[in-house]
Amino acid sequence: MNFFRNRLVVLGLVLLATVLLYLLLPSMRQGSMEPSLEVQQRMGLIAASPPPPPPPNSVNITVRTGQLPGDPPLFFREALPVDSAGRQIVPRLQLVLLHGQAFTSKTWEELGTLSLLASNGYQALALDLPGFGNSPDSESVKSDQSRVDLLKRFLESLGVRAPVLLSPSMSGHYALPFLQKHSAQLHGFVPIAPVGTRGITPQQYRDIQSYSVMLLP
Repeated sequence: MNFFRNRLVVLGLVLLATVLLYLLLPSMRQGSMEPSLEVQQRMGLIAASPPPPPPPNSVNITVRTGQLPGDPPLFFREALPVDSAGRQIVPRLQLVLLHGQAFTSKTWEELGTLSLLASNGYQALALDLPGFGNSPDSESVKSDQSRVDLLKRFLESLGVRAPVLLSPSMSGHYALPFLQKHSAQLHGFVPIAPVGTRGITPQQYRDIQSYSVMLLP
């Protein structure tokens, strides 16, 4: 148990570094407050040249895509865990990654987060929320309950049980209502400044039964 917790802590630190890079990416949607690539380079936050290729002995992770039918259809990316020889293994844990308003599931692939998780034995799924990326917008997800039902449909359709749910920024509109109603179905919750926190009372927070890991305020 201690070994598992230690591995989870280490992975959390790696995710923290990934999230910091994620929040500093240039805006891909109008109205975003993230600094531009040029500003980041002047500040010394990123190098002007592209990152070096992975070492030759690293495990090659395949990120596959799919789309669930329904209203709306949901596009997702998935990376399955493999061992050091590249053979698929049973996941130690499942993680579902949502995204902020300026991003999509593609961001997690570009950052290398999906591959990182898979190479450490985790099944990683990143979802395009309705109206973003390859998931069309829909009038059917305008209420808290409809957004809860959407996440529930996504998890059940892909056979995801007791995952860790990661929710940055705008995706709090989906994750927080789901957490209130179905916290017992989650192994953990990683909030990254999600919106919608003011709509939850102190007692409702106390009633949540999920193991929560706070990476960023």
